[in-house]
Amino acid sequence: MATDELRSPLLPPRPPPHRPRRVIAAAAAWAALSVAAALVLLLFLVAGFDPLPSASRRHHRLSSPPDPVELTLMADAHDKGAVCLDGSPPGYHMQTGSGAGSRSWLIHLQGGGWCDTVRSCSSRSMNYLGSSKFMQRQINFTGILSNDPALNPDFYSWNRVLVRYCDGASFAGDSQHEDGNSTLFFRGRRIWEAVLDELMQKGLSQSKQALLTGCSAGGLATLLHCDDFRARFPQEVTVKCFPDAGFFVDAKDLSGQRYMRSVFDGVVHLQNVTDSLPKDCLLANKDPTECFFPSELIKSIRTPTFILNSAYDSWQVQNVVVPDMSSPDESWRRCIANISSCNSSQIQVLNEFRKGMVDGLEAAEDNKNCSWFVDSCFTHCQAYFDNSQWNSPVAPRLGNKTLVETIGDWYFGRSQTQVVREVGCQYPCYPTCN
Repeated sequence: MATDELRSPLLPPRPPPHRPRRVIAAAAAWAALSVAAALVLLLFLVAGFDPLPSASRRHHRLSSPPDPVELTLMADAHDKGAVCLDGSPPGYHMQTGSGAGSRSWLIHLQGGGWCDTVRSCSSRSMNYLGSSKFMQRQINFTGILSNDPALNPDFYSWNRVLVRYCDGASFAGDSQHEDGNSTLFFRGRRIWEAVLDELMQKGLSQSKQALLTGCSAGGLATLLHCDDFRARFPQEVTVKCFPDAGFFVDAKDLSGQRYMRSVFDGVVHLQNVTDSLPKDCLLANKDPTECFFPSELIKSIRTPTFILNSAYDSWQVQNVVVPDMSSPDESWRRCIANISSCNSSQIQVLNEFRKGMVDGLEAAEDNKNCSWFVDSCFTHCQAYFDNSQWNSPVAPRLGNKTLVETIGDWYFGRSQTQVVREVGCQYPCYPTCN
């Protein structure tokens, strides 16, 4: 069954007026890039060049279509107050592990933006990101959730769970809003706890190793809940966290406004996420909104965490650096639809955003629990949505390793160092972006 409802990692909190033109331009650009990548690969094959490193060649074969994974709705979660924005039950998709992976668990938190006002949350409650009434009952697992050893050699046999996102605050809020006869339930934190409680009963409590991951807003949720996830297991259990495209930057847009700070401020105060924020940050008398940003979250994380992000994160470029409200001209619209169309002054702006991201990571360089892989590809969410980003002959490389190799070596301790910090060079020098 199709997974269209999971293909858009973020639902913008405020729908921009010119999105159709941007989407069409982006689709055309990606189509052109895909054709170019295919031609390059074909030339390699015709010339007799094997694009796969010998260590990875054994993992690649023709893959069969993935089996659809059913949605499990948690009707009993209502008793704990764990409900979606509209009061419907939360849910998750689970594929049971086998063999050596039967006591290993990978929990993936779905992304999908945030709602920062009553109006945006009310609108969200009428789609699959705010109500289980609109969720697809079957989805396909891809990338790090795939059960195909060719695509996912290290985690394919694990118990793999995708937790559906329907609260609009990265599984962090605990409040509600009543207006006449209608109620909006901001219960993300309770959903997080209810899902884990149920999975513990299904075998998570007996796991020998576990990995918490998530994409976009789910990546932010992974950072928010990483230490809490670790605390649920005995010390002898290997527990690590892997946020993908969740490192959101408090950057200024073209007009000098801080779009992400405005959104996060609305989320923090409307949905009451304070109890999910790191105590160290709050005790330092910092504003709760500041404590919601990843650059603060990673300073106090005690659990081994691997941050994956693009330094030119396509969603952040399009919605944080150059949002429609900053009134970009046509030149900027072409640039943010396809980074290869940017002129030198525009690239300079994007490099300033890149610098802000790298600086935010390096501010936590003393925390040896944090690793990162920051490439220079114009993309958003690389470990789940796109198999070509996660594991393929044209997947991005840093330090002569693909992402799938880097994550596996980090998780299982196969590399010489447990702290991995790889940052790609500035665009356009990076050679291995698809």
